[in-house]
Amino acid sequence: MRVRLFYHDRCFDGACSAALFAEFFRRRFDPGADFILTGLFHRADQLFDEELFDGDENVIVDFKYSPSTKLTWWFDHHQSAFLSPEDGEHFERDTSGKKFYDPSFKSCTRFIATIGQQKFSFDPTGLEELIRWADVIDGAQYRDAREAVEMEAAAMKLTLVLEAAKENRSKQIIPLLTEHSLDEIVALPWVSECFETLFQRHMESIELIRARGKRSGNTVFFDLSDTDHGGYNKFIPYYLFPESVYTVAVSDAGFRTKVSVGSNPWAAVEPRHNLATICESYGGGGHSRVGAISYGPQELNRARRTAREIVDKLSATG
Repeated sequence: MRVRLFYHDRCFDGACSAALFAEFFRRRFDPGADFILTGLFHRADQLFDEELFDGDENVIVDFKYSPSTKLTWWFDHHQSAFLSPEDGEHFERDTSGKKFYDPSFKSCTRFIATIGQQKFSFDPTGLEELIRWADVIDGAQYRDAREAVEMEAAAMKLTLVLEAAKENRSKQIIPLLTEHSLDEIVALPWVSECFETLFQRHMESIELIRARGKRSGNTVFFDLSDTDHGGYNKFIPYYLFPESVYTVAVSDAGFRTKVSVGSNPWAAVEPRHNLATICESYGGGGHSRVGAISYGPQELNRARRTAREIVDKLSATG
């Protein structure tokens, strides 16, 4: 059977979700299934190419819903999972028993594992490390900012490679995630060499954000759009500015201009704003504690205006 598997690209939870779904499907439905991995990015233009739904089964994990009649499986946990109210209504009418949504889960990986156990008698034994770290990383459940930024754990090193490698390595890494431990994957020469190079850039990005970060009340803002450091570690601002509650940043990835909005998991006060809701008002989305807005590659000024409006909103009310 040919399975087209779409996943959130350049994302640890997206990669783990894809690996876990493939293992679930092979164990419960077709041991010989052939998976065609297809990464998806949030962007300002159309997210889905209908012609790509060309598998015997077409699956989306850790990404927005598609009302395509060709979509057979879907799992997501983002608050802004639906591009329109009509998409949400389409999902509610679905009777396939193969499309699932629950924004209360920290990671889509654990969501897939849970649904697999509860509804399909899937046994995730041997995958506990993968599921636990997907929860930690996507749910920002680190002990402190130091653990998130200094990257001593294998999962953190692999996250850096997945998110920031110049050559996208997700299709190489995903099949390894259910066959090897994270330590074993990180020890592979091509992974370790990539990590060492990226870690040096990571250290440079710390100094860049230190120099450019500006506090406005409880919010830190920085603009990296004139640099090639758009894939920075999202916890650096809280490592450098531990008193902050929110961070807003502008970056340019070439194919899109991005406004990133986050909240400090270790803030002394509980964040009051739902960041997904704020980002949705500008056409973006995310989770209650972290979100983003994608604009076109020529819309840097628009992104900067949006960022300033969000900084004003966050810093004014706490």
